Amino acid sequence: METEELKNTIFAFMEKYKGKRKLKEKDVIKGVCADTGLEKAEVKGALREMINVGRLMYSYSGGASSVEIPSEEYLKEKGLL
Repeated sequence: METEELKNTIFAFMEKYKGKRKLKEKDVIKGVCADTGLEKAEVKGALREMINVGRLMYSYSGGASSVEIPSEEYLKEKGLL
């Protein structure tokens, strides 16, 4: 699977849970690996790239971190939209 295709798969996985539950990084990696059959390292690398460019973001609440799709307000504030 190509990197862009993998990133789109990760994004679709995140959209499925948006507003329903907060996903930790390992939850995303395990879920995408189960769906695609890819190695953890490959999925983790693509996930990190998405976070670095702002397509996904980390959030912190209650002492735990999670991965989320950023809101349009956040993207505008950071100059990414």
